[in-house]
Amino acid sequence: MGKQATLGLINPKTPTNVGTILRACGCFNVDNVYYTGERYHRAAQYQPDTKGMENKINIEQVTDIIAAAPQGATIICVDLIEGAIPLHMFEHPENAYYIFGPEDGTIGQDVIDQCHQAIYIATEGCLNLAASANVVLYDRSVKTHQFSASDELIKSSRDTNNRVKFKI
Repeated sequence: MGKQATLGLINPKTPTNVGTILRACGCFNVDNVYYTGERYHRAAQYQPDTKGMENKINIEQVTDIIAAAPQGATIICVDLIEGAIPLHMFEHPENAYYIFGPEDGTIGQDVIDQCHQAIYIATEGCLNLAASANVVLYDRSVKTHQFSASDELIKSSRDTNNRVKFKI
């Protein structure tokens, strides 16, 4: 099966944050995003810039964020939760389902009680939803050696207007 990650978003508020998350999912090979609530669904008509990822990544509204967990996935809450593991000390499981709370709230205790693990990003203050998802996915990619760092990766990833080089 290999390494796979899925995201769950609890009642996301803005299309900009979800669009940024979809773009990150494209960068870090996440195929599925599930969300609860109506706020994003109503705001999605504004078409945030996702580099077309909304057409490549399954984004699906669900009523139960836990029930949407992929089979065999380790369910992980990502929020400022007492007793959570700091992200820099966390070992990502192969099949992970990361659940993030809303921009203007937190993950409910009923959801937290059904999760296998809880992690937080050690910061002073809190990051927004999109920033949190990006940091977690980047940390996962680094720790699981998802990409081989090279100039070839840079060339295949950069924008068509970027042809700069650094010479020592």
